[in-house]
Amino acid sequence: MRTLSSSLNIDFMGKRKLAMAFSITLVVIALVSLAMRGLVFGIDFTGGTLIEVGYSQDADLEKARQVLAENGFAEAQVQQFGTPRDVLIRLAPREGVKSSKLSDKVFGLLSKQAGGKVELRRVEFVGPQVGDELTEDGALAVLVSLIAILMYVAVRFEWRFAVGSVVALVHDVTITLGFFALFQLEFDLTVLAAVLAVIGYSLNDTIVVFDRIRENFRKIRKGDSQEIINTSLNQTLSRTIVTSLTTLIVLLALFIIGGEIIHNFSLALILGIVVGTYSSIYVASSAVLMLGVSKADLMPVQKEGQQIDDMP
Repeated sequence: MRTLSSSLNIDFMGKRKLAMAFSITLVVIALVSLAMRGLVFGIDFTGGTLIEVGYSQDADLEKARQVLAENGFAEAQVQQFGTPRDVLIRLAPREGVKSSKLSDKVFGLLSKQAGGKVELRRVEFVGPQVGDELTEDGALAVLVSLIAILMYVAVRFEWRFAVGSVVALVHDVTITLGFFALFQLEFDLTVLAAVLAVIGYSLNDTIVVFDRIRENFRKIRKGDSQEIINTSLNQTLSRTIVTSLTTLIVLLALFIIGGEIIHNFSLALILGIVVGTYSSIYVASSAVLMLGVSKADLMPVQKEGQQIDDMP
């Protein structure tokens, strides 16, 4: 029989009110950032033209912006892409003007300004209608995944655990999106993929904790719900830390040396892993405890006539 004694005895649930206040603060900041500043959608969602050029020497972004502004492209976004010699230009779509003509004109201006020492690397076109569809489909994908998770956890465990897991996932997604809104980082399809990956990672971490909580509720005879949940969290803590650290090592490598193209993708995953690990310990488990889970809720249902069948 498993007892409440453990090599670790951290009182996680005793600090749940402090953690709740911390989480509510983060969520409020995230919601205010989303409402006031909004997400900076990439060309995948807004539509437009993306042009990547390479210079033979370090590019002067201020001169490039000035040349484009003087020739009718004041709204163009010009930024470094990876190295100081790589430049990325984003153009909003214009009615009645083909994207190919816009890209040719921009490249011609930059080439003339740099004395012909510019190489055209790639050009991408995304129509505004496609961007709107991607925005709707992306939001729908997140919503459907949360509903599916709610149903899965409710069937596998119990409705209180389902609510706790969805609360934790909404918490993680909201904070991640709020971070991108607060610091005005570009939100494109790769970041959306990272958000969906965070949902899966956080759910996996939460399921491991919930599985141990359910097991201990059935096997530990002494102790109230808070003590049993604390024991379960301490027992799974080493696994949680090892999994999170090994994942973060890979993501940090991607963030540092992976290049500009996956910079925001890896950043979203790093933030999601940190927040997801925290929420699986405090948010999900605290929600289950607040909803009043007890041993009676998790005991296996005894079939009618089972006692007679078990008799010798």
